[in-house]
Amino acid sequence: MTSMIALTNKLREAMSHLENRFQEREELIRVLLLAMMSGESLLLVGPPGSAKSQLARAAASLLGTSRSFDYLLTRFTSPDELFGPVSLQQLKQDRYIRQTRGFLPDAEVAFLDEIFKASSAILNSLLTLLNERRFHNGAEAQPVPLLTLIAASNELPEEQEGLAALYDRFLFRYETRYLQQIASFERMFQAPEGPPPALLDPATLKQVQERAREARLPEPVLVMLFRLKTLLEEKEYVLSDRRWRRIGRTWQISAAIHGRGEVSVWDTVLTPHLLWDFPEDLEELRGLFAEAWQELLAKELEKELPLSAYRETLRRWLDKEDELSGFQFRKEVGGSLGAGQSERLKGQLDEARAELEETARSLQGRLTAWQEREKQLPAWIAAQSVFVLYPDEYAVRFTRLRIQGEKLLQQVQGLYRSLFDKDIPGIAYDYTL
Repeated sequence: MTSMIALTNKLREAMSHLENRFQEREELIRVLLLAMMSGESLLLVGPPGSAKSQLARAAASLLGTSRSFDYLLTRFTSPDELFGPVSLQQLKQDRYIRQTRGFLPDAEVAFLDEIFKASSAILNSLLTLLNERRFHNGAEAQPVPLLTLIAASNELPEEQEGLAALYDRFLFRYETRYLQQIASFERMFQAPEGPPPALLDPATLKQVQERAREARLPEPVLVMLFRLKTLLEEKEYVLSDRRWRRIGRTWQISAAIHGRGEVSVWDTVLTPHLLWDFPEDLEELRGLFAEAWQELLAKELEKELPLSAYRETLRRWLDKEDELSGFQFRKEVGGSLGAGQSERLKGQLDEARAELEETARSLQGRLTAWQEREKQLPAWIAAQSVFVLYPDEYAVRFTRLRIQGEKLLQQVQGLYRSLFDKDIPGIAYDYTL
């Protein structure tokens, strides 16, 4: 656990260094670091001059590796430029072997600018290298040490260009834009010019990825993942099974980073950037994800605010409300019922009285404690994940759960008044907070 605390502190420090150098890139920086820790590839899409290449190079500096590769592709880039020249000595022995040292197959961190200008001669090797971490060199498929690849493009590939397979290899995607705020524009001129310090290293990434294999995906998280899949497909957003599996894997990585033995709702916060094919779809996908996320949050907090149990109690007595209210009315006007039926309904009324009073007291106590907890929520939320950007926004999600609980309490009180024509003794909750 101690080493994981040290790691999260290093990640926070890395974020600080990058945020000082790149304004209005706070969310992108978190996406970038999670992609690096996951061993996944990241695609940056945006106009020229939006700091895509600078950010990628700064990220490489954080890993402190000398085995990096950086290249700008054009339509005329040859395989030799990326994968190394063919060895003349090997060619004399009828062996087509490339000298890969210092080129992409030898890199631990790589940045490829204008990735979608890759020619067909490059494409197949690039696909295998990204997906399988192997490079076919002559008759052999040699493993490559690549930890992460960051690619950039000014535009998305056209469907007819045959680059869909390459595009799909980038699990993480982010659209960059020019600066929007004058304060950011001013800080841009004051930003440090040198590279950030090497706070991470390849061994740490491998350690996290190894630990992630042991991080469990509990049933509520799997249900949430399938719920998200269903919501997307209802809107005609279809992701492959392979992509869903890799999304789950990034959640396990986040859990390992934070020293958790199983994935929690806080390990999923950057998921919208793993879902889109077109940047313009991001906002709708955020909304769909938020719906599934809120449901998972409620499930994870059931021990503290068991709304489902309270709802079940309320539903059970609402179903009997008409019959029990009718019985009360007959008693008041002197109506008669059979002795057996009268005794049964009297027993149910006593049971309803006891259950509704206990439910109201329990719910009131939990809601009062919840209000106290909300005062400390932003700090608590920030401690749950280094990838949470705005804790206050997530604190609002907790408030929504409290409001749901308050509505339940009001319904319980209303049902009690309907059945017994009086308020529940001892219940005085302040709904104005």
